[in-house]
Amino acid sequence: MAKFTRKNAWEYDGTFDNPDLLWYAKAVGVMQSRALNDENSWWFFAAMHGEQMGGSTFPNWNVIPGPPNIPTSPLPDTDTMNKYWNQCQHQSWYFAPWHRGYLIALEEQIRQAVISLGGPADWALPYWNYLGSGDQYKIPPAFTQKTLPDGKTPNPLYVTARYGPKSDGNVYVVIPPLSEACQGNTIYTGSNSATSKPGYGGPETKFSHDGATSGNLESNPHNLVHVQVGGNDGIMSDPDSAGLDPIFYLHHCNIDRMWAAWNVKNSNPINPLWLGGPALYGEREFIMPLPDNKAWVYTPAEMTSLAKLDYTYDDLEPTTAPLVEKTLSQRLTKLGAQSVETENLQEQDMDLGDNSELVGANSGQVQIDGSGAKTTVTLESSSWKNVPNSLMKASVSHLPDQVYLQLENVKGTRDANILNVSVNHQLAGHVSLFGLRNASDKDGHNGGTGLTFILNITDIIDNLFINNQLDINSLDVTILPDNVIPSDEKITVGRVSIYREEQKL
Repeated sequence: MAKFTRKNAWEYDGTFDNPDLLWYAKAVGVMQSRALNDENSWWFFAAMHGEQMGGSTFPNWNVIPGPPNIPTSPLPDTDTMNKYWNQCQHQSWYFAPWHRGYLIALEEQIRQAVISLGGPADWALPYWNYLGSGDQYKIPPAFTQKTLPDGKTPNPLYVTARYGPKSDGNVYVVIPPLSEACQGNTIYTGSNSATSKPGYGGPETKFSHDGATSGNLESNPHNLVHVQVGGNDGIMSDPDSAGLDPIFYLHHCNIDRMWAAWNVKNSNPINPLWLGGPALYGEREFIMPLPDNKAWVYTPAEMTSLAKLDYTYDDLEPTTAPLVEKTLSQRLTKLGAQSVETENLQEQDMDLGDNSELVGANSGQVQIDGSGAKTTVTLESSSWKNVPNSLMKASVSHLPDQVYLQLENVKGTRDANILNVSVNHQLAGHVSLFGLRNASDKDGHNGGTGLTFILNITDIIDNLFINNQLDINSLDVTILPDNVIPSDEKITVGRVSIYREEQKL
């Protein structure tokens, strides 16, 4: 039996009647009382995820309004900062295991503080299941109270710079339908007939403090929740300030729970480069400070089993959120294939072709302003004709193509927005710009190439085919931002492209 059980923060209506939240608040206060250069402090842990210590614009820590009052000195020595800080893994197949270790290390710090205050030795971090029923899409009320239950002590869970999806202080999360989270027959990295690329856990990378393409779990719900909670200039909206907000860890606890639920039916990579982590590439190892200034080095291999880590969740049922993708058998029936026998469709064995084929692209860079942007993707006839041909011949023995839209080299200076993307007036998906600023920095880890978003538009193409509208030379793409884009902010898309991938038994 696991020693530590993580429970739903919305128990006792998400108030301080929930003892897990009350002890969390008190212990966060203890960690916040420590100096920035203390490896056991709240601020040090936030800086391990990402930090900005100087400058006059958000997300620099010295301009974020309190509470909390965020220190920017005294700094640790250079060797300590290089060892621990700016370590989070994003747009990477290391996204899930790095953050699991990060949560465990933070819990060790919080638990020690809880025990010192007279609390339970088996305290565990609660999770915020914004996909749950009722009011769970709202931030738990314990995070919105300015004081603890005594009415006098400032609440360490209360944050000023947490503005919500409309940037009006009302914090809630609205998640579009999930595509693959916690579902069976999906793969961690790559794609198959049940998994949109780049895979559930993300694309193969080396050390990736900022990268290009998020995996499916990271895209939705992870990135969307960050931006919806933070809002414009909110600390959850940027990776270099997100760890300052106590709700951050409950969000990531839910992401970790979703990975654990996914693992009930699905397997993690067995590639040694994933299991061993980026140190096998000769890059930075994953390392966390534990209480009493002990250093813990860990690998993804050590993060694959919650039971071996002595943890469990009170609920590991897959999410009940509606799915976008249809099963392969449903798709074949929709396309008019005869005698579709689902028992013959071994979804996990049906891989997409090794090579994607570019079948169309727009004419160049697109700039997104407050009214959005429109562009036309011209289809190359000799390549595009393979798509309608595969749909006409669709059967168990001749699987139809998958079709993807890519927004490539998306660059900008601010992360706090969500783009709604449509193809021929049909919604293709929503993408969060969380991480955009770092990915656009030419001096950053990713060399300033920006983010790339991959949207599976197979269902849209199927609809066009069924309605006899697929004999076309181009596709119209519309990109609309959720929130106002300030006049001094520039968001560009380097290229909008369409790819096909052939499925093989």
